[in-house]
Amino acid sequence: MVADDAGRTGSQTLSRGIRVLEILADADRNLTIDELASELGVHRSVAYRLLRTLEDHGLVTRDAAGRLALGTGLAALASGVARDLQHLALPELNAVANELGMTCLLAVLVDADEAVTLVSASPRQSVAVVSYRPGHRHPITRGGPGKAILTSLPDSAWPAGVPDELRDEIAESRRRGYALSHDEVVPSLASVAVPLMLPGQPPASIAVIHVSFSRPEAEIAERLQLAAEAVTRAYGA
Repeated sequence: MVADDAGRTGSQTLSRGIRVLEILADADRNLTIDELASELGVHRSVAYRLLRTLEDHGLVTRDAAGRLALGTGLAALASGVARDLQHLALPELNAVANELGMTCLLAVLVDADEAVTLVSASPRQSVAVVSYRPGHRHPITRGGPGKAILTSLPDSAWPAGVPDELRDEIAESRRRGYALSHDEVVPSLASVAVPLMLPGQPPASIAVIHVSFSRPEAEIAERLQLAAEAVTRAYGA
């Protein structure tokens, strides 16, 4: 019984530590310990102990006001995730970002029902640059990147409870070859996304996000499709 309790405690601690990183990745600003503890659903002292360990490994850092953010230690870990895919995709993402003046990103499917940003590129010159950090997660039922991934999956692999309205939208997205979203993941942001399917890799998508589009959505989608085809060729598929 003692061994079982210890195992459950260890798993809970690990799960909470991972959840801390997810909360900080999803936040649009640095958080206080109290805010983090509230999001985590634990006492402040528990959150503090978790943070000390994560800080020791460089995974969490604090700003001058003591607020919390992801640390640079995550960069070393992230560099090993789908390294080949990141390496092949980044030049194409940069080209799209600079050509369209919009942030361009590659998202992949995780945990069967969420999309996570694997890598992103911001334009060198733009009136308004939208920052979208790698590691950002959202359900594949919301947002252009997620819904583009949804178009590439058979209906049997979709999350449970997808409403008929979304099913109709995905059917239309499949027909035209790209997905759209407005104000679904981040307020005031819109996105256009196309699916990316590579052998041996999770279902993915390439998307641009911005506060407004200076070009027709179909034209943006056509440019994204060219980028997806270039990544596919570079991958050898």
